[in-house]
Amino acid sequence: MSTPTQSPIQIRRKLIAGNWKMNKTAADGAALTKEIVEQVGRETAVDTVVCPPFTALESVRHVLEGQAVKLGAQNMHAEKNGAFTGEISAEMLRAHYVTHVILGHSERRQYFGETDALVNKKVLAALANELRPILCVGETLAEREGGKTLEVVKTQTEAALAGVKPEQITSVIIAYEPVWAIGTGKVATTAQAQEVHAFIRSLLTALYGAALAQKVRILYGGSMKPANAPELLAQPDIDGGLIGGASLEAKSFVDLVKAAMAAS
Repeated sequence: MSTPTQSPIQIRRKLIAGNWKMNKTAADGAALTKEIVEQVGRETAVDTVVCPPFTALESVRHVLEGQAVKLGAQNMHAEKNGAFTGEISAEMLRAHYVTHVILGHSERRQYFGETDALVNKKVLAALANELRPILCVGETLAEREGGKTLEVVKTQTEAALAGVKPEQITSVIIAYEPVWAIGTGKVATTAQAQEVHAFIRSLLTALYGAALAQKVRILYGGSMKPANAPELLAQPDIDGGLIGGASLEAKSFVDLVKAAMAAS
């Protein structure tokens, strides 16, 4: 009989998601995706997701037809439709065969004022439309230096998951992104990353029970690169990576997918 303490390798497939941010035209995105699928397009030992900007979703989708690599978006609005100039709904994403959506990224919180309450609305809307949210949580440098890392992560995680039902939680992917390690070249130590990932899983256990908590994938989103990926991915509660800069070049992204395969 399996138990909640069984090896995570048995119950959680590794996931590597590339967040291209505001980079790549439709043509550039298609070209990058072609390079990626040529090498790992049929790989099913790990889950691979690419998240281009909205304008490249359609061109990338065509490249991904028949491939194992999934299509993700970088954001969405919580409402189904309406007078929200410049926004995109979950239904619109589904029409492009999007399966995953990044929500609550630190850049959305920092530059666009997204609150925990708004992120929660988006998470619920994504789940209602059968999209898998990649929910981002994490602390700033000031918060870490102030000893508030776990407090911040707890607040963000619990608020974002408010109203998420037990039968929905395994569709949620959580990405821990220490904000101070994004695009700075800094990276949390393996021990620091594992500590927070284990803490997030303990929060999930308190909310949903150990059996469901063991099925939720928690990604590391703080400058994972091919050089540090094997050590990070070997940790018991690190189930993959939300990749920024290293996802913009096929070789580095494929190397991360291969690192995840090796850790599976």
